[in-house]
Amino acid sequence: MYTSLQQFIADYSNEAEGTQKLLDLLTDEALGQEVSPGYRTLGRLAWHIVTTVPEMLQRTGLQFDAPYAHAEAPVSATEIAATYRSAVQSMLEALRSQWTDETLQHEVNLYGDLWRNGYSLHVFLMHEVHHRGQMTILMRQAGLTLPGMYGPAKEEWTAMGMEAPVV
Repeated sequence: MYTSLQQFIADYSNEAEGTQKLLDLLTDEALGQEVSPGYRTLGRLAWHIVTTVPEMLQRTGLQFDAPYAHAEAPVSATEIAATYRSAVQSMLEALRSQWTDETLQHEVNLYGDLWRNGYSLHVFLMHEVHHRGQMTILMRQAGLTLPGMYGPAKEEWTAMGMEAPVV
């Protein structure tokens, strides 16, 4: 649970940068990639990340500009990436202007339970990282080259003249 607004902003800004890198690599052709029939496509998963920004955080009372949680997913990868960038900026500005460290202790009914806002921010961040991991699998299946998130990707190891560790 976050007890410092600045700590969340620092953590989320770093993770959102990683998410933005992935979203910027999407192609319109790749948006239809699915792990198996009947599961979310890459485009639907990317849009889910975008719309979770307002869906979860606006439930806490935080007000900012972002797409409606159930808005139809765009067919343009560029539009998905741009919408995420805008929603994140709007959300971070709202946090800075509407909340304080004390606000993180306030409890709000989320999904049938009382969650402190600091916990909601933690869950929100973990939710995004979880779905970002799912995206990387679909992106690889679609033939896209990925950047490393917490260390070099296979292609980055190769570019450094090294063999990627298998273990």
